[in-house]
Amino acid sequence: MSGWQMLFYKEVLRFWKVGFQTVAAPVITAILYMLIFGHVLEDSEKVYGQVNYTAFLLPGLVMMSVLQNAFANSSSSLIQSKIMGNLVFLLLTPLSHRAWFVAYVGSSVVRGLAVGAGVMLATWWYAQPSLVAPLWILAFAFMGAALLGALGVIAGLWAEKFDQMAAFQNFIIMPMTFLSGVFYSIHSLPDVWQRVSHLNPFFYMIDGFRYGFFGVSDVSPWLSLSIVATALAVVSTVALHLLRTGFKIRH
Repeated sequence: MSGWQMLFYKEVLRFWKVGFQTVAAPVITAILYMLIFGHVLEDSEKVYGQVNYTAFLLPGLVMMSVLQNAFANSSSSLIQSKIMGNLVFLLLTPLSHRAWFVAYVGSSVVRGLAVGAGVMLATWWYAQPSLVAPLWILAFAFMGAALLGALGVIAGLWAEKFDQMAAFQNFIIMPMTFLSGVFYSIHSLPDVWQRVSHLNPFFYMIDGFRYGFFGVSDVSPWLSLSIVATALAVVSTVALHLLRTGFKIRH
């Protein structure tokens, strides 16, 4: 194996060794969301005029799980390595900042997609949504996981203790995820909150992902794709710059 492949393998093995916590637990959480919200709103809500609420909810839960777990993978790995002191062993290797980025973000994509696939398989029997455009589903799932993996690298480099990481996740990642249309269509909101939702990049990831299932969405999937791609490029550039300069890991 080359250097980045070995680091990538190590990061995948890190979360897979505790798979019940890193993969199974998020799947169970998503199932509980599906059972509770689906039971309460199934008979009273129709989305896009034709889609049952549980079918509408499933893609949102899948994408939410992908995003949250992709972020958790890279951010938790870096902060744990910094606090435990074993990050120094990586600093002694000749790995470039690009190798670090590919390994950390790549393993985050693997974990995010593994959890997303688990959620879909576990809840498919309950909702059974259609698959109108599978390529859109794959594109948004991969780009969303990569974006949150890169954001997790930034958060992991920035944070110096677990309290800071928890604050980043609880006050930034969680609100932006839950307010991105996972549980509702933004057309059900007042105009002012619809405009606020359009400022949330997480909305475009989930809306574009949902388009792949139903062929309809709150905004154009091409607009969502362009915004997500731009956000991925910007966040990746920042993460690569921080890794190249050794931000908070070499000083």
